[in-house]
Amino acid sequence: MSDKPHYHGHRERLRERLVREPRSLADYEILELLLGHVVRRGDTKPLAKELLTTFGTLRGVFEAQEAELLDVPGFGPSLAGFWALWRETWSRLHEAPLRERAVLSGPEQVAALAKARLGPSRTEEFWLALVDSKNRLLAWERLSRGTVDRTPVYPREVLALALKHQAAGVILVHNHPGGDPKPSSDDIETTRRIARVALEMGLRLLDHLVVAEAGWYSFEQQGML
Repeated sequence: MSDKPHYHGHRERLRERLVREPRSLADYEILELLLGHVVRRGDTKPLAKELLTTFGTLRGVFEAQEAELLDVPGFGPSLAGFWALWRETWSRLHEAPLRERAVLSGPEQVAALAKARLGPSRTEEFWLALVDSKNRLLAWERLSRGTVDRTPVYPREVLALALKHQAAGVILVHNHPGGDPKPSSDDIETTRRIARVALEMGLRLLDHLVVAEAGWYSFEQQGML
């Protein structure tokens, strides 16, 4: 009789299926394998199924906040740290154009950056994509973090970051957590204030993107710049 625990062979079979035919794995089996990177000794299937029951989908588990995850029995601080690493890795993979100094030819590229970084956020965050005179990405930085429906933004802070990176142009980006990407009246007024100051300083304001679960909104595409 083998001294190995019952889940050992099961996990090995899952790994073999992952290599051979990854799409054959159910969502809970993907979660089992992920959890197994931290929970080395233990059956991770019950926790995987409980996470899916609690958060509904694999994406829901991925985007869940740390406090929500820790409320699930069996999900401890070590797993919370692994989840944070997983999300950060995902965000950085989508931010690869930053390292490659990619030319931003349209709002789709910046929207993809923003949704990867801000998708799990439950509060509004304001980010800047700063570019050179050829629209090559110089920096992608968070300017501020606010509440569920508001984040403070000041034109002088936008200009300070632009000067720091010697940028010729800027794209404003912020999120509407779980809502409609249509800009609010505050969003419109903020954009106008920044546009006026940017013009005086010789900085090109290329766009303002609002991203949300339902999609994204481009001020430039809608003729609002």
